[in-house]
Amino acid sequence: MIDEKTLRSAELLFDMAYAEDIGDGDITTNNLVLPESNKTAILVAKEEGVIAGLPVAEMVFKKFDKHIEWKEILPDGSKVKPGDIIVEFTGNYRALLTGERKALNFLQRLSGIATYANKCIKAVEGHQVEILDTRKTTPGYRYLDKYAVRMGGASNHRFGLYDMVMIKDNHIQVAGSIKKAVEAIRSKIPKSIKIEVETTTLKQIREALDADVDIIMLDNMGSKMMEEAVKLINKRAKIEASGNMTLKRIRKVAATGVNYISIGALTHSVKALDISQRIID
Repeated sequence: MIDEKTLRSAELLFDMAYAEDIGDGDITTNNLVLPESNKTAILVAKEEGVIAGLPVAEMVFKKFDKHIEWKEILPDGSKVKPGDIIVEFTGNYRALLTGERKALNFLQRLSGIATYANKCIKAVEGHQVEILDTRKTTPGYRYLDKYAVRMGGASNHRFGLYDMVMIKDNHIQVAGSIKKAVEAIRSKIPKSIKIEVETTTLKQIREALDADVDIIMLDNMGSKMMEEAVKLINKRAKIEASGNMTLKRIRKVAATGVNYISIGALTHSVKALDISQRIID
C-alpha cells in the first residue's frame, strides 16, 4: 500500500504537471466533448513488466472527476504481459481525456523502475544479498521512485542526508582520515543512527573496521578485490557493493558474499514501461 508521504509527494508533482500541461484548459477536449458525457476506459500493458503507481494514477483522474469509479484488475506489484488489462474506470469523458497523459507519465515511469528492480532481484536469486536503490532520483520524485523500487521487490537505501551517516571521500579529506571522521560524527549523533563508510582500498577497509562502523561500502571495486574485502571484513560489518552495477554484472558481485548491492540505475536511468489508455464504452 502506498504511504501518505508518497501520495502527498505525488499531489505536489501533480500541481506542477497540471500547470505545465493544461494551462488555461484542454482546448482540444473541451471543444469536442460535452461536459456532461461519461465514458469507460481501461489501462492496458503493452509489454512485460511490473506495475507501480496505480494509486497515483487514480489520484490524477480524481483531481478532474472525484466521482470516477476505479476498479483495479491487477494491483501494484503485479507482473503483466502485453494485452493485460490493469484498471477499468468510468467517469466524466473530459476527465478521462485530460487526465490521461499526466496519469500515464507517473504510471509508466514508476512501473519502469519496478520492472528493472524486479529484473535485478531475479538476477541474484539464490544469493543472500539485498538489492538497494540510491539517492540518484529525479528531484521531487524521491518518495515515488523509492516506492516503485519496493513494488519491484528491491529495498530502499537511505532516503536522504538526514537518516543515515554516509562518509564519502570528500568527508574523509575534510576530516583527515576515516577514523577522525567517524569519531567526530559519532560523538554528536544518537547511537541508533547507522554509520557507513565508502572505501576503495583494503587499507581503507582496515581503517573502517578499526573505527567499528556499521556498514562498509566497496566502491567501484573489481570482483576479485571484493572477494578479498569480504574475507578481510569477515562479518565484522555489513558490506555494500556499489559503482557501475549493471544487470549483467550483479550476479557475479552477489557471489562474492556482500550483503547489499546498490544500483543507481534503478532510478537514474528509467525506461518507462509501455502502458496505454483505451476508451471502451
